[in-house]
Amino acid sequence: MALEKKGAAGSKNLPQHLLVMRNSAMGDVAMLPHALRALKKACPELKVTVATRPLFKPFFQGLDVDFLDVDTKGAQHSLAGMWRLAHTAREMGVDAFADCHGVMRSEAFRASMWLHGIPCAYIRKGRGEKKHFIKTHGADGITLKHTVLRYVDVFRRLGFDVADPEPALKIPHPNPMGEKQGVWIGFAPFSAQKGKTYPDDLNREVVALLSARYDRVFIHGGGGREAEFAAEMERTHPNVTALWGKVRLAGELDLIAWEDCVISMDSLVMHLASLAATPVVSVWGATHPGLGFLGYGCDPKGVLQGDLECRPCSVYGGKKCKYGDHRCMRSVTPQMILDRVAMFVGR
Repeated sequence: MALEKKGAAGSKNLPQHLLVMRNSAMGDVAMLPHALRALKKACPELKVTVATRPLFKPFFQGLDVDFLDVDTKGAQHSLAGMWRLAHTAREMGVDAFADCHGVMRSEAFRASMWLHGIPCAYIRKGRGEKKHFIKTHGADGITLKHTVLRYVDVFRRLGFDVADPEPALKIPHPNPMGEKQGVWIGFAPFSAQKGKTYPDDLNREVVALLSARYDRVFIHGGGGREAEFAAEMERTHPNVTALWGKVRLAGELDLIAWEDCVISMDSLVMHLASLAATPVVSVWGATHPGLGFLGYGCDPKGVLQGDLECRPCSVYGGKKCKYGDHRCMRSVTPQMILDRVAMFVGR
């Protein structure tokens, strides 16, 4: 039976098989499940396929969705590759396309679908609004539309009657780190951008403060320099665990669900914590939560940011610091972080 549009003057048939595309960045992909949760609640019979990288599948656990794998480094990483992938999608029976990525390659995919009569809608990123926010350093005091709600708007433009998503709820996760005793804290001080990375000397202070007060501290991060720092902290403090090489992405998400609080920059781990409904203390430097990238459903009381006239200076944190010292990150002290964690965990 065809899905019907609710609240319309007369019934209008809706698509039966929706393809939703978002390939990167990791944090942006990790926000998509919130929007899909609302879509599936509104249209439980709708078949949904997510076109993304296989690495990101753990983000969607608990959702009734299928996947179309996207290889962003192989033959598909070209406009012709996107056209071939669109042909595969049509063979799967996809009859509507939601472009939640909005880049040249997804536009090529969208063009191929549209030329074959498939209804399409795409994300409106509000680039002008964000540019104005940065130019005025947020002086207007206006919070821009959250990225998750921009995803939902794409579904609405295809005719689906979708309410704004509720924050994620706690659900059972396996524990990858053995029996839990006491309070567990996650610490993720890293980012791909220097304007969103906490300085190493302050990181050492934070880890020392956390390890002295709480039972276990887990350092989230990647390889290279991040892994070296985490390993150093693990050697220095007996109750600190460096996670690199010990858990994969799915296991990291499971662990975050067991942590009592997570400290994160404007980066992936904040969004993983929002999926796991774990309290977050988020540290903001060059970027700003008012741009629409705060972890969805995260308590605004967890936001820490300095009141500097130069910030925010960048939407994504990649702009070179005009002072050369990223003082915006240093304006948030280790003690401020510890106090905010204590507010969430009660000790």
